[in-house]
Amino acid sequence: MEFFHRLKLRCIWSWAGWLATWRSEHSFRSWVWANLVSAALALVLPLTPAERALILALGILVLAVELLNTAIEDAIDYISTEQHPLAKRAKDAGSAGVAVASIAAGVAWVVILIG
Repeated sequence: MEFFHRLKLRCIWSWAGWLATWRSEHSFRSWVWANLVSAALALVLPLTPAERALILALGILVLAVELLNTAIEDAIDYISTEQHPLAKRAKDAGSAGVAVASIAAGVAWVVILIG
């Protein structure tokens, strides 16, 4: 029973994180909408199951990295609102992570559509 109780709590906490990020981060909402369009295209276009899986998985990865980027930014802002080179570097690295994940998703689309 303990396992199911902890699973329930993890689901509640995850949903709370999703909702908080949805409410506070325009970029997250933009990525969700972009992913809905991408997923719809992946399901409508004549793609192989592997291509479809790659597109869907990379879209989800972009959302995951955006959530982590938000966590980094929020943690840094909680610690201090003062400007500091390490805080800037951490925030920039989080943002770069989102950019790299989104480039990977874009590359997958290009390769699939050209190939």
